Amino acid sequence: MSAESGISTFRDSGGLWEKYEISEVATPEAWRRNPDLVTDFYNQRRKQIIDTSPNNAHHFISELDNLFDVTIITQNIDDLHERAGSKNILHLHGNIRLAKSSGPNQEKKLYPIDGWELTKNDLCEDGYRLRPHVVWFGEAVPALDEAIPLIESADVFVVIGTSLQVYPAAGLIHYATKTATKILIDPNIGSFSIPSDFIKIAKNSTASIQDLKELFKI
Repeated sequence: MSAESGISTFRDSGGLWEKYEISEVATPEAWRRNPDLVTDFYNQRRKQIIDTSPNNAHHFISELDNLFDVTIITQNIDDLHERAGSKNILHLHGNIRLAKSSGPNQEKKLYPIDGWELTKNDLCEDGYRLRPHVVWFGEAVPALDEAIPLIESADVFVVIGTSLQVYPAAGLIHYATKTATKILIDPNIGSFSIPSDFIKIAKNSTASIQDLKELFKI
């Protein structure tokens, strides 16, 4: 969803990720090897996010809060859903506007980042250097266990703008119940292997708004 606001995904060509190998900036080993490079990379991403605004799809989902009990489970690490006004948001892969300890008690406390820059002098209360609150490749996804019962209890399950290639998050679609209405929205949906009971909308998130309004009868 956030790509339509101009935020690069790690598969974008010409975007921020293309300048780096994932192993250089998005793994625990990268942090141990060169924390300054990792910090600078996420500073750049954070600055881009702060300078970006929620798009029409973010705002549409926020407006659904007035009609339904909506919970957002996102793989995106930006705060555009929050800035659009949505309330119930579970960040599977963290939130780049927050930092946490690089020491052994990483989930003990989260630290809001004032502005876009995190520096080597920013330390947690235990004295360890702060790192971005982002789940890197090779790390566990702590919020996964919280996401599963949310999906299992959903009457309507909408999946928007994902490649279904990043695990374990991609496997979450299989927790939707047989009785739930299941919808998958992505312009490249023709290349996906998904269960046959999903309603498929081959559009991006903003272009699919009218389709969702018709499905939800609003």
